[in-house]
Amino acid sequence: MRPTRLPDPEYDAPPTHEDLMLRVATGDEGAFEELYEAVSAQVFGLIRRIIRDEAQSEEVTQEVFVEAWQQATRFDPARGKAISWILTLAHRRAVDRVRASQASRDRDLRQGIKEFQETYDDVEEGVVLRDESHRVLVALERLSQAQRDAIRLAYFGGYTHHEVAVMLKIPVGTAKTRIRDGMTKLRDLMGVA
Repeated sequence: MRPTRLPDPEYDAPPTHEDLMLRVATGDEGAFEELYEAVSAQVFGLIRRIIRDEAQSEEVTQEVFVEAWQQATRFDPARGKAISWILTLAHRRAVDRVRASQASRDRDLRQGIKEFQETYDDVEEGVVLRDESHRVLVALERLSQAQRDAIRLAYFGGYTHHEVAVMLKIPVGTAKTRIRDGMTKLRDLMGVA
């Protein structure tokens, strides 16, 4: 008959989070799995309270555990508990995600406002130009036919005084006078100083 072994608390007790973290620092994947199983719900809960979106919370939780794996050698049990260290990583990541998300929304909002403003400005400018064009056309109709023809060729056609004179079969001086007098009358009719 074999003697019954008495339980030894030092060997039979489950490893602490700190023990697991120290083993993770040596690259022990089994210890990492145990640690993940032990604290992932708590880590996810903290992140979920900060981020609120479940999918993003899951993503950040995964990032936290990747960081814990990669940075495990930085954990010092003399400075605090492993769960506190991991929750600090989680809190920082979650807050960073919220800030990045807010910055992205702010950028999108600014861009949307800018695009709306540009569209609004384009529409407003178009309305002003149409209104101004209408006023010019109405005022042009109040000029003499000779002035109207000379101004249309010079300003809307882009012709020089000499070209206007040739096209209207008049002397250059007469073309200049018709354009000058027509523009003076046009300004008066439109109320432009």
